[in-house]
Amino acid sequence: MSSSDSGTLSLLWDRLVDFFAHGLTHASGWQMLLIALVLTHITIASVTIYLHRHQAHRSMDLHPIASHFFRFWLWMTTGQVTKEWAAIHRKHHAKCEREGDPHSPHVFGIKTVFWTGAELYRAESKNAETMARYGHGTPDDWIERHVYTRHSALGVSLMLIIDVVLFGLGGLAVWALQMAWIPITAAGIINGIGHWWGYRNFEATDASTNISPWGIIIGGEELHNNHHTYPTSAKLSVKPYEFDIGWMYITILKSLGLASVKKLPPKMAFGEVKPVADEKTLEAIIANRYEVMAGYASELRAACQREVEALKTRSGDASALEAARRWLHRDDDKVPAAVKPQLALARAEHPVLDKMVTMREELRLLWTGTNATREQLAVDLQAWCRRAEESGIAALRDFSIQLRSARA
Repeated sequence: MSSSDSGTLSLLWDRLVDFFAHGLTHASGWQMLLIALVLTHITIASVTIYLHRHQAHRSMDLHPIASHFFRFWLWMTTGQVTKEWAAIHRKHHAKCEREGDPHSPHVFGIKTVFWTGAELYRAESKNAETMARYGHGTPDDWIERHVYTRHSALGVSLMLIIDVVLFGLGGLAVWALQMAWIPITAAGIINGIGHWWGYRNFEATDASTNISPWGIIIGGEELHNNHHTYPTSAKLSVKPYEFDIGWMYITILKSLGLASVKKLPPKMAFGEVKPVADEKTLEAIIANRYEVMAGYASELRAACQREVEALKTRSGDASALEAARRWLHRDDDKVPAAVKPQLALARAEHPVLDKMVTMREELRLLWTGTNATREQLAVDLQAWCRRAEESGIAALRDFSIQLRSARA
């Protein structure tokens, strides 16, 4: 072998080693981490905007350009089949926290959902009945049938090659993070923690919680209680202090003509106070029942705090009442059995709280009762308002007056 041939081979070897060490970009470790986080954020944005809000709940429409971008990106970064994701998620809402829910921590246990949520998803995706019943209306064009569904693993394989070409062997770590991101954040954190721990703005019928008021890392999906309360809303934030980054992206797409919003959370309107609540008042209250009950819960918590402060002023023991405060505004079926004796004791010792809890349950009957006619419910509402305003409890009186100003 001549010296020139040896030099050529040495040069090729050096270039090969350099390629596998740094890829085409020669990015540093911190640069690769930053790029990986940006790529995973695009993936979670694609999940929340395209799969969740657009496909599963039809709360918004997407221009074909935006829709095809999200489909292609999800194929490359998750191998996700749109019909499977939408069907499983719709079934989750239909069967939430009950037998048949594909990934409820109250059915399978929090450890199972958190650590093996992706496996639960894969198992449900093989359920033909779920696909047939809940997978309607999802894309069924040529590229979906022949590429995205038939070759769902091809996209992530191409992503692996691209990552290695760009970053060398370090691209394997970038790819691994991309592949783990959705199983951890969506399948584990949202489906698991989002039904186990956090705060609740609304007394939704399930156990959903808001993990954080700032929905940034998981695209706004952190506001899970809000979503389960208003599942067809394109916007997941409802309180002034909450932020839904997914909604911010939707707003940008809308300004570019790439998206249109079909539904948002209802907002209760108020006008002049009516002398007597009527059927229109009833209609407004039922349409905004979650907001009504959230307002009532706020009044109940404030009343409880006043009782605690009064006890402390008299040097009384407020520990039992403070322990019960968290549960006084919750529906009875959401209260743990171990807490119910404390609630009963708190109500027995504090007549104001007992009255407010009782009237909360009576107010709920306006929409949970199934046998009463519209006219009878209006009469029941009038009677409720009369009892509230004659109760001698300022919080009840003020709340009733506000209800009489509600508009549909």
